[in-house]
Amino acid sequence: MKICAHIVIASLAVMNCMAQQTSPEWKAAAAREKITPDTMMWMAGYAGRTKPADGVTLDLYAKAIVIEDKAQSRVAIITLDLIGVPKSMRENLATTLEKQHGIKPASLLINASHTHSGPELRTSRTDATDEPARRAEEAAAYTTKLEARLTAMVGDCIARLQPAHLDFSFARCGFAMNRRTPSPGGKSFSNHPYPQGPVDHQVPVLRATDASGKELALAFGYSCHCTTLGLQQFNADYAGYAQQAIEAAHPGAVALFVNGCSGDQNPYPRGKVEMAETHGRSLASAVDAALATNLQPLTGSVRTAYEEIPLSYSRTPTAEELGERQKSSSKLDAAHAGRLLGVLRSRGSLAKDYPYPVQVLRIGDQLTMITLGGEVVVDYSLRLKREIKDANVWVAGYSNDVMTYIPSLRVLREGGYEAGDAMKWGSHPAPWSEQVEEHIVSTVHRLRKTLE
Repeated sequence: MKICAHIVIASLAVMNCMAQQTSPEWKAAAAREKITPDTMMWMAGYAGRTKPADGVTLDLYAKAIVIEDKAQSRVAIITLDLIGVPKSMRENLATTLEKQHGIKPASLLINASHTHSGPELRTSRTDATDEPARRAEEAAAYTTKLEARLTAMVGDCIARLQPAHLDFSFARCGFAMNRRTPSPGGKSFSNHPYPQGPVDHQVPVLRATDASGKELALAFGYSCHCTTLGLQQFNADYAGYAQQAIEAAHPGAVALFVNGCSGDQNPYPRGKVEMAETHGRSLASAVDAALATNLQPLTGSVRTAYEEIPLSYSRTPTAEELGERQKSSSKLDAAHAGRLLGVLRSRGSLAKDYPYPVQVLRIGDQLTMITLGGEVVVDYSLRLKREIKDANVWVAGYSNDVMTYIPSLRVLREGGYEAGDAMKWGSHPAPWSEQVEEHIVSTVHRLRKTLE
C-alpha cells in the first residue's frame, strides 16, 4: 500500500510540474465559512420531527469559488451544507452580487447538498403541531444572516483573485442506489434500495491551482440524497465528511460538494454516523482517483446562460374539488387541500405553472455545467450527458431554487412519491404536466446553443 501511495503522490507531482510550465489562463480564489446555526433551530428534511435540534455532530459550511477569465468575465459557485436554496435568497444574492461585483445573475450558481440534518429554511409554515411561528421566525433570521455572509464571502474571493490553472477529470463512486422499488405488479413504488434502477455514479472534479501548482479548490459532485442520517443533531451527512476528508488530504484547498440529480437516489447502507463517515471517505477516495488521472486543462472563457421557464402543473383543482378533498381521511391530503383553499381565498386563483431555473455554464471550451432547480431524478443527468456532445458534461440538481421533486416522464407516469405525492407537503396545486421533461431538456439545448 505504501508503494501505491508513493506512485500516486509522484504522479500528482509530475502533473503539477507540467501545469507550471504554461502560464495561467485564469484567476481564481476560494473560501469557506461555518454556517452551523448558533441556536438549536427546528430542522428540515423529515416530516416526522417533533422538536428542534439538540446538538451538533458535524458542522455545516458554505463554500465559494470565483473564477475569472482573461476578459475579466466571472462565475461564482456557492455550495451549501443545507436542505435547499430558497428562491428569495438566490434572487437577493444575484441582485447584490451584480451591483457590488459585476457578477451577472446567469453567472451565479448556488447548490445545496440537501442534507436532512440541517436547519429549516422555509419562512412559511402551516403545520399546526410543531411551532410554526417559531419555525418561520428562526428561518427568516437564519436566511437573512446567511445572505450577508455569502455576499461577504464572494467579495472576499474577488479581492483575493490570483492567477490560476483549471483542470477537469472524473472518477466513480458506488454507494448511491436507486430507491424506487416497484411492487410485484409494478403499480406502486416504495422507498427501498432498488439495485436494478438507474444510477449515475460519476464523480466530476474541477481543480483550481495557483501558478506554482498549489491547490486552491476542489469542486466535486455526486448524485445521491444526503439522507444517511436521521439524527436530531446538525450534521452535513456524507457530503460533509467527504469535504472534511478532502481538505485534510489537500491542505489549503477548499472542497466544494455539488449535488447532482439525486431525487431518486439514496445512500446505502444508512442510519448511522459511521455509515455517513464511510460514504464520505469513499467519495473522497473517488476524488483522489480522479486527480490521479490525466487531468484535462480548461482553456478559453466563461460563458453563461440562465432562464426561468414556466413549468406547468397538470391541472388546477377547483374550490369544490378541494372542499371534498379536505374531508379526506388522509391527513396529508386534507391538509394540502386546506392550504390550497387558503391560497384561493387570499389570491383568488391557483398557479398554473412555476418559474423553474435552468442554467448552463461553460468554463473554458472543455467543460459544460448544466444546473437544474429542485430534486431532479437521475434520468435527467443520464439523458443530458448522452445528448450534449461537449467534451465534458456535468449535471447538477438542487441548484438556485429547490421547490420540490422534478420527475422525468417515466417517473411521472409510474407515480409515487417523486412523481407528485411529495408535492402535497407544500402548496403546489397538482403534479407536473407530462411536458415537464421535454420542456426542461429543450431549454438546456437552447441555452447551450447560445454559448457557442
